[in-house]
Amino acid sequence: MRPTSRLLTGSALAVAAAGLVCAPAYAGDTDGLEVFPSSVVPGGQVTVNTAACGDGGTAAGDASAVGAGTFTLAPSTHEGDAIGQFQVPPSAQPGTYEIVATCAEGGRRVTGDLVVTLTSQRQSVHPRGSVKTGVGGALGPDPVQTAAGVAALAVAAAGGTWLLHRRARGDGI
Repeated sequence: MRPTSRLLTGSALAVAAAGLVCAPAYAGDTDGLEVFPSSVVPGGQVTVNTAACGDGGTAAGDASAVGAGTFTLAPSTHEGDAIGQFQVPPSAQPGTYEIVATCAEGGRRVTGDLVVTLTSQRQSVHPRGSVKTGVGGALGPDPVQTAAGVAALAVAAAGGTWLLHRRARGDGI
């Protein structure tokens, strides 16, 4: 019993140590510049926010890499966040662009990536045409095929009833 308790204690300590090592790396990711949506088509609206500037902090945003120029990040209703918006120009070329925000107090600089694509990932794709699954389908009922199907089902039901009736009488199959 003693080796088992040592094994469990050692495992628990290893997990706790790994959690302490990973916690600072995770906490640092919250101070970056969040870009939403991260992928946009030319002409689309983009919202950016950051918690790097602290409570009530403002920042100057720069989206000139994508051709949108500068914009302002103002305090948000979310505690400690600064938020801003800009529009991607219709002439923007597909690619990945760095969006920058510089805090008004302290001059801290945070960055985020924006991907410009030619097709929106949020658009739903609607199927076109009929489904190629065999008899029947989305094109409407075919009277000949419907009659053939009903006849096949009737023959199968009659045959099954006949076999069950013979078995119940004891005639053998």
